[in-house]
Amino acid sequence: MALINSGVIAVVIPCYRVSRQIKDVIDGIGPEVEQIYCVDDKCPDRSGDHIRNIVNDTRVRVLYHEANQGVGGAMVTGYIAALEDGADIVVKLDGDGQMDPALIESFVRPIQLGYADYTKGNRFFRLEDVRAMPRIRLIGNAALAFLSKLSTGYWNLFDPTNGFVAIHRHALENIPLQKISRGYFFESDMLFRLNTIGAVVVDIPMSAHYGDEKSNLHIGKVITPLLAGHFRNLAKRIFYNYYLRDFNVASIELPVGILSVMLGTVFGLSHWIESASIGIPATAGTVMLAAIPVLMGFQLLLGFLNYDIQSIPTFPLQKRFAPPHTDALRHSKFSSGEDIG
Repeated sequence: MALINSGVIAVVIPCYRVSRQIKDVIDGIGPEVEQIYCVDDKCPDRSGDHIRNIVNDTRVRVLYHEANQGVGGAMVTGYIAALEDGADIVVKLDGDGQMDPALIESFVRPIQLGYADYTKGNRFFRLEDVRAMPRIRLIGNAALAFLSKLSTGYWNLFDPTNGFVAIHRHALENIPLQKISRGYFFESDMLFRLNTIGAVVVDIPMSAHYGDEKSNLHIGKVITPLLAGHFRNLAKRIFYNYYLRDFNVASIELPVGILSVMLGTVFGLSHWIESASIGIPATAGTVMLAAIPVLMGFQLLLGFLNYDIQSIPTFPLQKRFAPPHTDALRHSKFSSGEDIG
């Protein structure tokens, strides 16, 4: 099958305390990649200088931050540089050696064939990989998966914190990169933004390699921002997709369902408290008056959920809006896309 928009492939590597592993990572990147951007995110180990000293690959360009911005900030810097240099597909690869550069072709292929705008790794696809995964990572990813599905709208995806991703230029140009989360919420925030522009996202099965590297992620410090970010994006996504951009049956089911459940619950609790205080059981009619709105409300909420699941984007942006020729695509200007706050 002929490739569509195969174009220039670039890799962005956020570099923060990865000096021991970074050379092996870069050496493992195949010839299909034309540009490699290593972003020194104000690394205490001066990883940027380290790369300049030990790596002779002419594809490598080192970018420096004057202040630490987090993985999201490093990726935004790399994305903008790749767009300016004419990259058509940009891959995010961590510098700690947990991601196999040999998989880059697997990540870019669905985009090249026009099936997807964004691909993302999934470490939970193979059972043997799940058994080998550290328990704390397994529990944390499983707990965040449902929240990610709610906030991003991609119910068909798993492993929300996986950072091995590839994105088509056209999708990048329509995302407000200046608004993307700069910290560890970056991956989930990207999915939220992609949903608002109707990008098609595909999971790619992969295995992760866990060595003796020490994670820079401290769960206690990021759990509250992660939860807040998911609920904020959920509210924004619902408002944007169901009330600002469109209005459909799901737009009615959600508020009516919530209101029905709340009214039935309040009515039932108040009469239960009253009955308990006077020692007289509530009548069958009172119980039914409380139960019916709750049941109806849950049915409406399930209807909304079903509609939301069926609304996952399936028609890639690059087929809808991209110019007919790759050359035109390369020379398109960077745009911040729709600004929804």
